[in-house]
Amino acid sequence: MSRLETLTRPTTGTDHRAATRHRPIGFALAALGLLAAVVTLIANVSAAGQVGDGNAAGAAETLAWSFGLTVTAFGTAKLAIAVVLVGILVRLWQRVEAVKSALPDLKAPVAVSIAGGPISTPFGPAVAGRDVPRPLRIHTMAKALWAPMLVMGYMAVLVGLVVSFVWASDPASVDAAAWTQGLQFLGEGFLLAGISFLLGTILASLREGGGEVQAALGLTVETLKMPTTAKVFIGLMALGVMVAMTQFVLYLVVAAGVSNPTAWFTWLGPLREFGLGVILAGIVMALVTIGNVLDFQFHRVREIVTTGN
Repeated sequence: MSRLETLTRPTTGTDHRAATRHRPIGFALAALGLLAAVVTLIANVSAAGQVGDGNAAGAAETLAWSFGLTVTAFGTAKLAIAVVLVGILVRLWQRVEAVKSALPDLKAPVAVSIAGGPISTPFGPAVAGRDVPRPLRIHTMAKALWAPMLVMGYMAVLVGLVVSFVWASDPASVDAAAWTQGLQFLGEGFLLAGISFLLGTILASLREGGGEVQAALGLTVETLKMPTTAKVFIGLMALGVMVAMTQFVLYLVVAAGVSNPTAWFTWLGPLREFGLGVILAGIVMALVTIGNVLDFQFHRVREIVTTGN
């Protein structure tokens, strides 16, 4: 087990009722993000008043730093989601250990015959065998990348926040405006990618944990094949991250000097939002996949208890 995996998988024998710190930390980060969003709301209402009073320069300064703070609020909320997801992973493995110890007493006492090969289930095609399924390449990648993505994403958001105050000191600065938006939305894309990789790690853990429970009982290990929703999830996440990186590069082009930066800003805004929307659509597919896997595993546990196989 890698050092990173120890953050999501407690040691064997850990009490499944033991509390973790993830939920209160997630709540605290969510509250911090909400507080920052409230500050930006007040700031933008104030900017509207400045415009009404004819103080357009003051309004531009306020809108510059409040833009940076708004995106930081979103990023902090995403970080809170990630922390809670890590807590869910820890809980998942605690439940796997609990089921492994409790299920033998519930299993029907019948002779077990281990089958192998492709099988059909009510929840999609699966494969049967003797051993715990080996992790897929995407699962290995998800376990390795969720933490770096979250760290790089939040750092990019914070650096963009700092640059937004430079922008506020000179609202006409195209360079500061471009760097602020490019950095912060690259960070938002990485944060959503980190959340996506965490969901992929949850899917990997469900797959591996379900196999461990069945193998520990000496039963046929039944594992769902990768469903179409999971494949769509991977494709959408990859596309969204590529869009987030592309918009960052294009903002750097603007910062380097273009003939009509206003036109570039006009279409780069929707592009960066499109990238985030694509990743969010992928997250929906990941959640659908998790629901399907949980249904399959509940069906399998019920089958073990009632038939012994």
